[in-house]
Amino acid sequence: MHEFCYLGDMLSVDGDADPAVEARIRIGWNKFRQLVPLFTNRDISLIRIGRLYSSCVRRSMLRRSETWPVRKENEVALQRAEMRMVRWMCIVKVKERVPSKELSKRVGIGDIYIDTTAKQVAMVWACVVKRRH
Repeated sequence: MHEFCYLGDMLSVDGDADPAVEARIRIGWNKFRQLVPLFTNRDISLIRIGRLYSSCVRRSMLRRSETWPVRKENEVALQRAEMRMVRWMCIVKVKERVPSKELSKRVGIGDIYIDTTAKQVAMVWACVVKRRH
């Protein structure tokens, strides 16, 4: 029997974060679609669009990520979803072969990154607190 700490988002029986990451990516896409009129408005600078993206969409995709036992595949899935959104905001098609780093620079966002050290510490403390109650 597998023991794991359940902390709000869904974890699989094996304790991996695949269901949580997939749910968060869906939530991020839903939030992105709500804001598409702003993200594709050329009267707004790409830097401002990037700030809006970071504060609304990225934040909703990474919410509670400190509790995920993240694997490389999870980070890649989050990065892939984010780059699709960034390409949409920049109105650049994949066929145009503009590097992702260049597009991220245009909107003023860095790489999506999940701090595994902070996550592990938070996960341990959350499990300790849960056991005490």
